[in-house]
Amino acid sequence: MSTPKKFNTTGVCIPTLHYMVDTSSVTKQIIENYIVPGEYFTINRARQYGKTTTLELLFQQLKKDYIVLDISFEAADEYFQSLKALAQGLWMDIGDLLLCRNTSPALQEEWLRPLSDDFPLRDLGRRITSLCSKSEKKVVLMIDEVDKNADNQIFLTFLGLLREKYLKQKLGKDRTFHSVILAGVYDIKNLKLKMHPKEDSKYNSPWNIAADFNVNMAFSEDGIAGMLSEYEKDYHTGMDTDSMSRMIYAYSSGYPFLVSRLCKLLDEQVAGTDEYPSRSDAWTNNGFQKAVRLLLFEKNTLFDDMFKKLNEFKSLSDMLASLLFSGRSFSYNPDTEEIATGIRFGFIRSADNQAIIANRIFEMRLYNYYLSQEDISNNDTCQSALQAKNQFIHGNVLDVDLILRKFTEHFTEVYAACSDKFIEENGRRLFLLYLRPIINGTGNYYVESRTRSMTRTDIIVDYLGKQYIIETKIWRGNEYNTRGEKQLIGYLDDYHLEKGYMLSFCFNKNKVPGVHEIFLGGKILIETIV
Repeated sequence: MSTPKKFNTTGVCIPTLHYMVDTSSVTKQIIENYIVPGEYFTINRARQYGKTTTLELLFQQLKKDYIVLDISFEAADEYFQSLKALAQGLWMDIGDLLLCRNTSPALQEEWLRPLSDDFPLRDLGRRITSLCSKSEKKVVLMIDEVDKNADNQIFLTFLGLLREKYLKQKLGKDRTFHSVILAGVYDIKNLKLKMHPKEDSKYNSPWNIAADFNVNMAFSEDGIAGMLSEYEKDYHTGMDTDSMSRMIYAYSSGYPFLVSRLCKLLDEQVAGTDEYPSRSDAWTNNGFQKAVRLLLFEKNTLFDDMFKKLNEFKSLSDMLASLLFSGRSFSYNPDTEEIATGIRFGFIRSADNQAIIANRIFEMRLYNYYLSQEDISNNDTCQSALQAKNQFIHGNVLDVDLILRKFTEHFTEVYAACSDKFIEENGRRLFLLYLRPIINGTGNYYVESRTRSMTRTDIIVDYLGKQYIIETKIWRGNEYNTRGEKQLIGYLDDYHLEKGYMLSFCFNKNKVPGVHEIFLGGKILIETIV
């Protein structure tokens, strides 16, 4: 009896062991557009974006027609102590691979002769020429985790060797690797080399020969649905695979780790609980929301790396916080350092030429991260919400009417004397700070990206299978308010809801804070002014 497949989020995915999205179109595109023409290129994508799995799938496709030398710098720190150490390390790695690939004894014997002590890297270059000249098959070099030491001058010297041989091969003066694939987070073409501590970092990479890598590696809805269909054949849960794949994509935007992690949580941590005793119970909308909550509150390598990067790149962190809480918009300009850094790490992407958070899971986790920077034990807003928390939940229903009333009372008492600028910049953050401890651990919330601006934001709350839409906005007069009411009704129609909520931060000195109910377009709107 074969071992049942699992969803995998650690290391390389193997088709016979793991449920996987079919990425054959991606590997086909890479082979046809890059490897067959003999391109040198870098698969530069964010952490846990499927790079290592893609290299393995490429290896399986290429090994029939090429000698594929697949190397990883994951545990090769000692290679970068000196040029001799690097040359010796690569010589040993490639020698081992030539033995594994069953190449001819003559090729192996010539390669395995000791390297020159005086000029080891140059001697390595000569071995590469001999190997590629005498091999019956073209030779492809793959190096994974290449940016582990990518800012090291020794590594750049090695890239210089590859570049020199590549250019000479184009001129018919040398023989070298047919194609070279480097995989890592950074684009090696635009690498900043770390200089001495008192010197500025400089751009200094010889990898300008590399082709631009323009392949979409995100999972599609159809690809996710195909993976779920394979799972469904094994377990017969009765899930609606199309609906489930749409939900997974809506929250992950196809980020490979997030897709696999949500599925793994559903299969292994949601199913089998008292609340969701069977897989059929788990693979539902409510079960999915449970998996989202588990993901948002777990520590994993992707989130750990995210927060490490936010601490390291303060200007990027400030930009993301402004985007989330202040509604500021940032034009998608990859020449801007903060945006280029956010793209590199997979935190942001482009939509309508604006920089937005890359996916809903990242957005929710970032909201939690920034809000958690508040000292809850000393924060009046959090404490006020926690003290009244039991009043806001009746059975499985969230009493949003009362939440808005209590928030209005709290805000009026604590922040009424604050400046208009403070309220405009912090009003939404304070409301989310009030909302978060109420639904924490039981519900989720996210912001509808189409309405995130300085003037309007729609917060979508998922709580025990029910959804609530709360529009927060800056009061800009009655005409603007009427327009906002109509827009909110449109969202209620989209979500098939009969009731919605509006929270307006008003700077009019004659305002009357409070909550009132109106009926419009067949919907109930609870409007709150603070």
